[in-house]
Amino acid sequence: MAKPENEGLSLGYRIGYRIQYAMWEVFGPAQLGAGDDPQMRLKRRRQAKVEAARAEREAREASARTADAA
Repeated sequence: MAKPENEGLSLGYRIGYRIQYAMWEVFGPAQLGAGDDPQMRLKRRRQAKVEAARAEREAREASARTADAA
């Protein structure tokens, strides 16, 4: 089973995410609110991708269970 923070995300995406996050840390704006902060926006986008991958995997598992039961 995949680690929760890596759930459904490819290695390439995770590496790119870390690079982007680090770049925003070094070269990003000084201080912004949570709605404007590029790092928070990046985290929200990542969380949405994780939730979508989790929902897709659960749907596949549910359909496999119903197919096995039939």
